[in-house]
Amino acid sequence: MREPAGGPRVLLKRLRELTAEPLEPQARLDRIVREIAGNMVAEVCSLYVLRADHVLELFATQGLNPSAVHRAQLRLGEGLVGTIAASARPLNLSDAQGHPAFQYLPETGEEIYHSFLGVPVLRAGRTLGVLVVQNRTMRSYLDEELEALETVAMLIAEMIATGDLARLNRPGVELDLKRPQTFAGVAFNDGVGLGHVVLHEPRVVVTNLLAEDTEAELKRLSEAVGTLRLSIDDMLSRREVAFEGEHRAVLEAYRMFANDAGWVRRLEEAARNGLSAEAAVEKVQSDMRARMMHVTDPYLRERMSDFDDLANRLLRQLMGRGPEQIAADLPRDAIVVARAMGAAELLDYPRERLRGLVLEDGAATSHVVIVARAMGIPVAGQVRGAVSMAENGDAAIVDGEDGRVHLRPQPDVEAAYAEKVRFRARRQAMYRELRDRPSVSKDGVAIDLMMNAGLAVDLPQLDESGAGGIGLFRTELQFMVAATFPRAEAQERLYREVLDAARGRSVTFRTLDIGGDKVLPYFSTETTEENPALGWRAIRLTLDRPALLRTQVRALLKAAGGRELRVMLPMVTEIGEIAQAREMIDREVRHLSRFGYELPMSLKIGAMLEVPALMWQLDELMKAVDFVSVGSNDLFQFVMAVDRGNTLVADRFDPLSTPFLRVLKQIADAGKRNGTPVTLCGELAGKPISAMALFGVGFRSVSMSAASIGPVKAMLAQLDIAELGQLCAERMANPAMGSARDVLIAHAAEHGIAL
Repeated sequence: MREPAGGPRVLLKRLRELTAEPLEPQARLDRIVREIAGNMVAEVCSLYVLRADHVLELFATQGLNPSAVHRAQLRLGEGLVGTIAASARPLNLSDAQGHPAFQYLPETGEEIYHSFLGVPVLRAGRTLGVLVVQNRTMRSYLDEELEALETVAMLIAEMIATGDLARLNRPGVELDLKRPQTFAGVAFNDGVGLGHVVLHEPRVVVTNLLAEDTEAELKRLSEAVGTLRLSIDDMLSRREVAFEGEHRAVLEAYRMFANDAGWVRRLEEAARNGLSAEAAVEKVQSDMRARMMHVTDPYLRERMSDFDDLANRLLRQLMGRGPEQIAADLPRDAIVVARAMGAAELLDYPRERLRGLVLEDGAATSHVVIVARAMGIPVAGQVRGAVSMAENGDAAIVDGEDGRVHLRPQPDVEAAYAEKVRFRARRQAMYRELRDRPSVSKDGVAIDLMMNAGLAVDLPQLDESGAGGIGLFRTELQFMVAATFPRAEAQERLYREVLDAARGRSVTFRTLDIGGDKVLPYFSTETTEENPALGWRAIRLTLDRPALLRTQVRALLKAAGGRELRVMLPMVTEIGEIAQAREMIDREVRHLSRFGYELPMSLKIGAMLEVPALMWQLDELMKAVDFVSVGSNDLFQFVMAVDRGNTLVADRFDPLSTPFLRVLKQIADAGKRNGTPVTLCGELAGKPISAMALFGVGFRSVSMSAASIGPVKAMLAQLDIAELGQLCAERMANPAMGSARDVLIAHAAEHGIAL
């Protein structure tokens, strides 16, 4: 079937030639609207571009009064053009003047035209402008004409995105694409990061918009969709998908979209109109995203995220763009922006290039945030809309103190934050001066300030922070970043490296804590768990799979030959689990002794108190172990019945609430009366205000991220713990049972304690 002389593919070919010609931006726009009008047999073709002040300005026209260019303006939502921009939906009218939104602009001379077809100029779901054709006669434009105009609008969107039109702006006027944006999120990790955006699940930038051979593009599209469907089916058939029910639900949604005949039909229609396969996917994705941005139903908006991820997956498949190329293109000052991330995914990025992390979801105790904290990266979470509004390469600022994210900041904002960074650097220098001073309160109470770690990259921070040792070494991180189970030799090598770096300081190794939200891609399970956080994980898993625990214990024993070894068991629920684990450890000791290996000089076995059931076994627990570590993240989650990964409830309750402080005091008191050392190694210890509360209820050993040790030590030096203990006792006796946060802040202010 032959193409009509004035069909959309002919128009696209002509426009591609125009974009390549060495023309000034205004001359190019004038030629483009003239070509569109001629191809569509329209008497008028006009392009309106959205400015940063929410005004749509006429940038080019064929048919209206030429003197109206850059003079005619409509606010967002005003008139037909403003209505299209605000709704991101086209308007096809046979009598435009009869529409209630019609607004007459006398300078344009458009009163003689009746039929009207306008489409939004969209890029990544954002409206950048409006493209309009008009005729004097009353007629409704055909669906084919609407599709053609939408396709042309894509080409214009790319022109706007390149910044070529910026030269046409009057001084002080910016286009909307480059408008500064500020997002209010939640501070997840302290610090300030200045840099440039790197989208974690990046929208693939399609540079080849137009097809040379339509049939070839349709074939590529069909093959890519087929491969995508097979890959989703393959993922759904894997056992590890069943292990995480939420992941399975997402993949089921992907499969539903991938097999949707309407979606595929729209992709094929876009390709038949002359777009490349990649551009067809981008067009349909952008159209869908723009429409869904105005939907208020949270369930439907969540489904849009599923659709977005699927379309991005299809784009990367078409373009053969994998993670290796993305890492190679990483700037030296990367601000990673993501909807959500796993801890292992963050570790894929080179640490020396990371300046900040922005998450649309997440919670302060999610594992990616814990890893970011260990890496010293400022994090802002629950930053709604950051992914859709950001572009790769945009300047960005992450304020980890108040949770704000500034996208494309103005020069004065950037200058203010640059000064803030310099101030923080001076403050860090002050903390470094405290590094070698003892951790003692104003009234002479010694506190052990320990560091949390999990990888070899953490070890230099042990000396830099002045930590008394490593209070929690998360051995599972080595497993999470590996493609297969780390061999015994690799484990032993890491553990020896950690002990060497500690140079005699205490190191507590937590045995493998996987399961729940810590999924190993190469580790499959037999059953589906509706609530993995309360299921088969940590010590429960390793007691059932003894080879895992025995291999790890053997590596720890060999690495610690001639030195002290401290082994901690995670998620203990009853004392019998400690006895089972101790028996396995003793068996490995006997085995190594039989073969002449040097054994640790001292072996201490402890338990992590995370499960509330241990609160009714406290004295028995203290007698069964050499030490106890409180995992405040999980303990708080279980005591308050809040899922720390659920943004609706993660921050609903305050860890400094009186009920939870009473729980912590009971643990500290039990350790004291039994002579058993007790440490708290959750993130609760990492901020001066919550560390104050811990010291007030009786803790004398805490472990935190390396970056937190300086601020906590500075606070401790100004603190009278005896006076604070009396205040906390009075507070916990109060039947009102509110949060102690305000009381502690007031106490700090009264005594000049820096928080």
